[in-house]
Amino acid sequence: MTTPPPNPDPAASSRPGAAGPPTKHQLALMIWLAVFPTLTLLNLALGDWLRTLTPVVRTFVLATIAVPIVIYGLMPQLHRLRERVLARIASS
Repeated sequence: MTTPPPNPDPAASSRPGAAGPPTKHQLALMIWLAVFPTLTLLNLALGDWLRTLTPVVRTFVLATIAVPIVIYGLMPQLHRLRERVLARIASS
């Protein structure tokens, strides 16, 4: 009689239909979907002011504003959206 392999994430067994971590390709797409619009909006909103800065300082300012927006605001929403999409696919 064999025993089942241990579950590396005990919380996953308590959540029905837990999606697990994204693949590298899914994560790359999610990051792109968060970063591109964020940088576009920041450039549109701050473009006149950023134009007066050197490229290094401009990049520093954009990264300082964009990274928290992406990490704390957009990525959690994209992870939830991914889980809903995968759950819907699994249930059909």
